[in-house]
Amino acid sequence: MTATPPVNDFLRVASAAPELRVADVEFNASRIVACLHSAARHGASVILFPELSLTGYTCGDLFSQALLHERAKAKIQDIAAATRDLGIHAVVGLPVVHNGRLYNCAAVLGAGRVLGFVPKVYLPTTAEYYEERWFTSAAGMGPAEVALGSERVPLASQLLFEDVAAGCTFGVEICEDLWAVHPPSGDLALAGANLILNPSASNELLGKADYRRDLVRQQSARCMVAYAYAGAGPGESSTDVVFSGHCLIAENGSTIVESARFKFDSQIVYADIDTGRLLHERLCNSSFSAASATVAFRRVPVTLSARASKQAPLGTLRPNPPYPFVPRDPAVRAATCHEIFAIQSTGLAKRLKHTGVKNIVLGISGGLDSTLALLVAVRAFDLLGLDRKGILAPTLPGFGTTQRTRSNAEKLVELLGATLRVIPIDASVRQHFADIGHDPKVHNITFENAQARERTQILMDLANMVGGFVVGTGDLSESALGWCTFNGDHMSMYHVNSGVPKTLVRYLVDWCADSEFSGETAKVLHDIAATPISPELLPVNEAGAQHQQTEDVVGPYVLHDYFLYHVVRHGCRPAKALYLAELAFAGQFDRATILRWLEVFVQRFFAQQFKRSAMPDGPKVGSVALSPRGDWRMPSDASAAEWRVELARLSRG
Repeated sequence: MTATPPVNDFLRVASAAPELRVADVEFNASRIVACLHSAARHGASVILFPELSLTGYTCGDLFSQALLHERAKAKIQDIAAATRDLGIHAVVGLPVVHNGRLYNCAAVLGAGRVLGFVPKVYLPTTAEYYEERWFTSAAGMGPAEVALGSERVPLASQLLFEDVAAGCTFGVEICEDLWAVHPPSGDLALAGANLILNPSASNELLGKADYRRDLVRQQSARCMVAYAYAGAGPGESSTDVVFSGHCLIAENGSTIVESARFKFDSQIVYADIDTGRLLHERLCNSSFSAASATVAFRRVPVTLSARASKQAPLGTLRPNPPYPFVPRDPAVRAATCHEIFAIQSTGLAKRLKHTGVKNIVLGISGGLDSTLALLVAVRAFDLLGLDRKGILAPTLPGFGTTQRTRSNAEKLVELLGATLRVIPIDASVRQHFADIGHDPKVHNITFENAQARERTQILMDLANMVGGFVVGTGDLSESALGWCTFNGDHMSMYHVNSGVPKTLVRYLVDWCADSEFSGETAKVLHDIAATPISPELLPVNEAGAQHQQTEDVVGPYVLHDYFLYHVVRHGCRPAKALYLAELAFAGQFDRATILRWLEVFVQRFFAQQFKRSAMPDGPKVGSVALSPRGDWRMPSDASAAEWRVELARLSRG
């Protein structure tokens, strides 16, 4: 079944730098219309063109010529007419005369009409810029209208273009407006704009592109908007200045797409903005809700058709990695691992300093999570100058422990210089079964959880013996799914992995092997990272192999971490999470498989909240965290009924 995008969440935006001839309005209009047709074929709902793109930005004193004004006024109506059949909205720059003054404007076009003129507020008059020679600032300007044929078109910097049904409201600021101390986009965002369009004519200087890119990206983050920027192209280059046609589209602090620069032919870039994600960001941000716009805005209704091309469905022209917690770039991933490892070890070191203890107890299984916790403990002890022998690391082999995991656990503890204890739990668990009357041949939840609780009891008692505390090993993904035994491995005095998702744990262990350790230690770490994930609670077979695989029961962690990221971080409802997952995992998982495990995620996420409500302290390392004291305050008895209804509807197709 083909994925269907959720209503009101995605909108395709284009940013263009068309081929241009300075002062040749007819030629420029033809190239703008050609870009409109191309953008419509690509499914764009809105396309942005550069500052004064109809006449050219570098016209100089030609801006005082009436012929230039007349031709621009005539051609902007022709361009507007082209939007009617194409079903697209456009922002085109041109000079506009009003009450004997000339304004540097952006015309907003759609449905065959000019819907509004937005004049520039901040006019640069430094170095190579002379805008005040020709133009009047919109600062302090009251609402006005411009006669255009039989219509009166609003002329004001306080205009918002709103489509309630599409969930999009956009506003315009022009070039220097963004560089000002108080950009208009701040008030536009506070008044409801979630898309800012900036037609610009920023020339190129050494290092300026990097600054411009950061400015756009940071303003999109500050305002919690999608921000499209269209820079004047090389055709504007004249006399002492060179332009590159730098086009950018960013969203909430991340650059989605960027054009090649210094190309004389028309350049267009496309991005699918997620208005639902932006709304969620604002709803969760107390600083945004506490502020309000300082000016009043006139709202112009528009109808933005959310479309897409067959080759690129909505939602595909934006980052959507299947591993949202794991950076793709190896260098970025290594830097991320370094930062997380530092946060974890510093958090544990602080707890050690505060309590004054010099001993901890940490159960080692030979699996990923306990290995990472041990490495963090070693680094924390080194930071404080404590003897690693103070790390008591018992292995607690039981019915399902394999030789591979036990051997790796024991080797690692010895190689790291911690204190190893081997304490088998078989006999004590069998005695417990006898005490409570459980048949050990029945391998049910009682059989499994009794082992987890026995291990935790031993760890707690050992901590009392050495005057220390227990360091937990469970990770963020296990907390989300409730894949832990209440008052068993669920409990500790400090949970160092509580903020680390399962898909990242493996990379952290491998990174430690490559960057923090060497020799035989690194070899053992790599083997642990390659070991299949298993709780090892069911008995091994005759060959000593463990057939119990965690992901056979709860599902692939790659899917659950994907759901966790999009549901918790971005507030995705099931339909949207399914749609995005279908795009991200195309060719890896089919719709039925994704939906099956999404149902498991929702069921477990709601049902297991009581475990998270009682979870120990642990360091937050990323934007997704589930601590009941800070990041995720959810009632333990919250109903999943509404989510299940939507999942049932999705199952029916």
